[in-house]
Amino acid sequence: FLSSSMHRIFRMTLVIKKWLPLVAASVLFGCAQPTDLAQQHLDDEFPRTLNKVDVVESNKPRDYTTFAEQAEMVVSRSPSMAKIYEPLYKQLNEWAMLSGDPSELANFGVQTAQLGGGDKQGNVLFTGYFSPVMELRHEANEEYRYPVYGLPECDKECPTREEIYNGALDGQGLELGYAANRIDPFMMEVQGSGFVHFGDDDTLQYFAYAGKNNKAYVSIGRVLIERDLVPREKMSLKAIKEWVLANDPEVVKELLEQNPSFVFFEARDDLSVMGSAGIPLLPMAAVAGDRSILPMGTPILAEVPLLNADGTWSGAHQLRLLLVLDTGGAVKQNHLDLYHGIGPRAGTEAGHYKHFGRVWKLGLDGSATEAPWALPPEKVE
Repeated sequence: FLSSSMHRIFRMTLVIKKWLPLVAASVLFGCAQPTDLAQQHLDDEFPRTLNKVDVVESNKPRDYTTFAEQAEMVVSRSPSMAKIYEPLYKQLNEWAMLSGDPSELANFGVQTAQLGGGDKQGNVLFTGYFSPVMELRHEANEEYRYPVYGLPECDKECPTREEIYNGALDGQGLELGYAANRIDPFMMEVQGSGFVHFGDDDTLQYFAYAGKNNKAYVSIGRVLIERDLVPREKMSLKAIKEWVLANDPEVVKELLEQNPSFVFFEARDDLSVMGSAGIPLLPMAAVAGDRSILPMGTPILAEVPLLNADGTWSGAHQLRLLLVLDTGGAVKQNHLDLYHGIGPRAGTEAGHYKHFGRVWKLGLDGSATEAPWALPPEKVE
């Protein structure tokens, strides 16, 4: 839960007019900037997605401080995950307190499987996501007139974004609030959830992901490039914001309609940020991953890239214990999405995050998590 001091911080943040939350550039643009992305080439080539390793060799600076709290949230809130993972979490906590040396994991009964990376040389892509804060009103007025919707009763035949913008959900009582523009709700859709501030009664709510309309996602950054409206070499979040603010609402509407996918939300008074596993997420402690190889609750050891303020790689990695507690449509196999927290600073950091690090899936010998290198039958390579 958020403290009253955090509530005040939120309100101070929200005085910034028309604040546009930053999101991971890879999701919006579909194009990478020419930069050093922190790849390492320290291992032999890996033949599989998960590769058994007997010893983890890493001399990176270590920070395991958030793991115990995040693991306790899993154990206390999910009996089913606790049954599987609690013995492993206990051993990892003991290892972190007594040693912390990755080469000694086996002495604590912990088994390791290294992710091969997209290049089969161990380089796993890390992107970032965060929880934005969006300004809404409970009732529509001249300024706040763009609805944010709850989940309608539809399955494969849900309306497209264009149909929704043109009134397909009118009269169903699904409006959760009203925004001053269409781009802010769109950005929250990309993140999958976020906080909202209702200025008419000064309250905060958390909008959790409730579902989507099962249409394919199309990058609006890519559309702007293809239409020669923004040069590819100048494409950025700043460029998208400048284009949106320089154009009429109907022109912006037509652009956003090129992405038929639409996300629906569920309003919650509990201000905990929940992942798809139903567990509150802690910044820099939780990641979204591909549940076909990293089931919800899986602990991983990761060399996460550390960035400079301008988003460039600092030249360093940090060894952290993380828990896979969320999923994402674009997060597949050798790609992890690291949760950065709440508000604009977290948004800035997450927006820069598109770099590589090494990752090890962890299991406990003689438990339900043993042999972490094993894949389900349908995933065997």
